[in-house]
Amino acid sequence: MKKITSLLLIGFTALAGTCAWAGSARQDSVERLQKSVDVLQAIMSTPDKGIPEEVLSGAKCIVVVPNLIKGGFILGGKHGRGVASCRTANGWSAPAFVSVGGGSWGLQIGVEGVDLVMLVMNDQGFQHLLSSKFELTGEGSVAAGPVGRHASAGTDWKMNTEMLTYSRSKGVFAGLTLEGAVVEEDNDSTRAIYGKNRAFRSILSGKVATPKSAEAFMHAVSEAGQQARVAEVNEQKK
Repeated sequence: MKKITSLLLIGFTALAGTCAWAGSARQDSVERLQKSVDVLQAIMSTPDKGIPEEVLSGAKCIVVVPNLIKGGFILGGKHGRGVASCRTANGWSAPAFVSVGGGSWGLQIGVEGVDLVMLVMNDQGFQHLLSSKFELTGEGSVAAGPVGRHASAGTDWKMNTEMLTYSRSKGVFAGLTLEGAVVEEDNDSTRAIYGKNRAFRSILSGKVATPKSAEAFMHAVSEAGQQARVAEVNEQKK
């Protein structure tokens, strides 16, 4: 009888631990979605100091990583978790969860948290994102994005750049160099929000319905994209 009781207690303890982890993971993921909404709203509220309209309106995918941690001493690093969505024939896809990590060498002191925004600009970048894990090499694949209401005509971001990267610190957006970082799918957050594993490619291709907990994020993504396109069209009419 004692053995049975002990086994039952162990089982209940393990189950409670699993439920607590699931609840914590879901809460963390929901908070990340809300923080990503805040970042997107900040983009829309500062057009003169934010991401250019033609860049945002032409992006195939948008990835938001709130509070990316950068820093260290001598050996630097970066890590964060975020949310991605891509344009499909029926609008923006449901959110897919990603993590960003990678190291960099150099004299770095202190820790800094910045909001990271990555915009996928062409089909090649889209395919890299769908691969569920890829490295930002900086060899034409990723570059710091232009800032302001309009992108300079002299920039070549329309040509070959797969992804443009931005950071926001203290309310100010700026282009961010993020070479060497690795972007990959975040399975834990996917399970926490969708209730089970969902294929990363299926989500970003628009084959998975948006969960209720992500509706505010999807609304913010749609608003940002629509506002940028309307502003760009109005500018062309002048």
